Amino acid sequence: MSFSDSETSSHGGEYKNFKQISRDRLLHEMLRTSDSGDSRSSWKVLIMDKVTVKVMSSTCKMADITDQGVSLVEDLFRRRQPLPTMDAIYYIQPSKENVVMFLSDMSGREPLYRKAYVYFSHPIPKDLVSRIKNDTSVIPRIGALGEMNFEYFPIDSQGFVTDHERALGELFGESAQSSRRAEASLNVMASRISTVFASLKEFPFVRYRASKGQDGSTATNFRELVAGKLAAAIWNNITTYKSSIPNYPQKETCELLILDRSVDQIAPVIHEWTYDAMCHDLLDMDGNKYVHEVPGKTGGSPEKKEVLLEDQDPVWLELRHTHIADASERLHDRFTNFVSKNKAAQMEQRDGSELSTRDLQKMVQALPQYNEQKERLSTHVEIAGELNKIIRDTGLRELGQLEQDLVFGDAGTKEVIHYLRSKQDTSGENKLRLMMIYASVYPEKFEGDKAAKLMQLAKLSPEDMKAVKNMRMLEGSEKRKPSGSFSLKFDSQKKGNAARKDRTGEEETWQLFRFYPVIEELIDKMCKGDLSKDDYQCMNSSQTAPREFNGSSARNVPPKATTESTNPRSVRSRRTPNWARSRTSDDGYSSDSNLRNFSTDFKNMGQRIFVFIIGGATRSELRVCHKLTAKLRREVVLGTTSLDDPPQYITKLKLLSEKEIAVDPGLGI
Repeated sequence: MSFSDSETSSHGGEYKNFKQISRDRLLHEMLRTSDSGDSRSSWKVLIMDKVTVKVMSSTCKMADITDQGVSLVEDLFRRRQPLPTMDAIYYIQPSKENVVMFLSDMSGREPLYRKAYVYFSHPIPKDLVSRIKNDTSVIPRIGALGEMNFEYFPIDSQGFVTDHERALGELFGESAQSSRRAEASLNVMASRISTVFASLKEFPFVRYRASKGQDGSTATNFRELVAGKLAAAIWNNITTYKSSIPNYPQKETCELLILDRSVDQIAPVIHEWTYDAMCHDLLDMDGNKYVHEVPGKTGGSPEKKEVLLEDQDPVWLELRHTHIADASERLHDRFTNFVSKNKAAQMEQRDGSELSTRDLQKMVQALPQYNEQKERLSTHVEIAGELNKIIRDTGLRELGQLEQDLVFGDAGTKEVIHYLRSKQDTSGENKLRLMMIYASVYPEKFEGDKAAKLMQLAKLSPEDMKAVKNMRMLEGSEKRKPSGSFSLKFDSQKKGNAARKDRTGEEETWQLFRFYPVIEELIDKMCKGDLSKDDYQCMNSSQTAPREFNGSSARNVPPKATTESTNPRSVRSRRTPNWARSRTSDDGYSSDSNLRNFSTDFKNMGQRIFVFIIGGATRSELRVCHKLTAKLRREVVLGTTSLDDPPQYITKLKLLSEKEIAVDPGLGI
């Protein structure tokens, strides 16, 4: 029996991205290292709890797991058939209930499995270790006892969530001040974030947004202290790793910046015009699943087909962060090019009577690839067409222009009132989103009874009014006025009535691609060493992060990359960056099919940057992390409690004023 963490480090050698390392740890360090060498028991059983099964499914595909010799995946708390000739791998949380269930499986005269390899998702308490060691009948049957320190949920090659869907309400809601649930939520959150650094063998500078009272004094309101509390809990966890995890770095290797949703209240509601964001905002999707109709196989009624929009689709990978107009153009060009070059497509255009035997042979040879590529391209052409139709039918371009003009100070009250009066057929959700942007840029317009008049003009319900009112709760303490009125006090970092400033030296190729989330500016400043040490404090013993932390001390950064990091930022370049180009050689079945190409794009990377947003992140913020990775030559990883699309975020915001938030047992803690 061994009790240890993996000794594989992410430093040195071939560069692997965040999700690639995560996947390799589960498949190679846990599943593959459990091989006993006995040919009679080459197949294994994998047993997980409700949390670790979500971790595994978000990181790997079933094909990846079976490739490692796993023939059966089981739920720890379900009745299971004894398989005494097979080994079992337990990937579970180190809770008392889980340990008791494991011991029950493996103790006695007839254990369920031949041998058990046990891996815990985060550090196990000493009393539970003792409980396992004291069971003398189980000890000889344990092949390995270790801590994987892996309890986060990858959602992207450079993103993860902690699965805290209710974090916004628990930490910033009406009952957050005295809620034990809030403290418990922060502790679990900190534990899961910490396992990211354990998995990647990274020791971060931990920085957080230090909120202060309106008079500049130290904040005492719980909501204002959330980022600092989380930073302290993460710091306590990772400092223990220095002595408990073999080969864990003793000096800082990366940066972590902890923010909360109040840092940018516009990004969650403004219309983001990329292909990815538009799909999730405008289409009725279930996660990454898109359902569309295809012709029936026997010529009958159309059939429904599900398509996953994910990294294993090279077309999606190329287009997801491009402007919807750019994506539509590229799809048209690619489809035309595909038809002109593919032999099967060429033959399909000809009259069947003209086909020679040789032509038919060529067509048959090209058909499998042709059908797959044609179906994939056709699906995306259909999706882009549906998006463009919705944009036209709802008049979204005009609304999007007004949203961005408001943010950049080119529009004000006059334009908002004109829009509301002239576009009364605009959906309630879109009008509400416009009001929320307006409130962020012009908070003074929502003082006293002004808010009620605006809402009356927009014909929004009192329920919708909650979303705008509750925006103030994310800001912590505020001076409330008598008689039930309220005043929004946003720290939007704006001058005059502009929440963003245009960047000098940038080319605007696509209309409505002007907006950028606040985190882009913060990451850029942090990389240059220009982030305020008072506003963004550091938990490390020196209490200060390096002035120029470009990461060259850990990984060699070529001169070209260093130069690029100081160039003006471009959020509107029409050229597709390297990280978004199609990988046409992917098989599309293994989760490794796209990840393995990452190292060819990013050699000699600098030290990683991690940004964690409490209360939910947006697709625009995830896009920015990809963009800055290419620009700064430092992998930027976005972590958050949940990835929210605008409707989800607005629903959560409305619930902030509820005294008790309904608990969905299917959501994270």
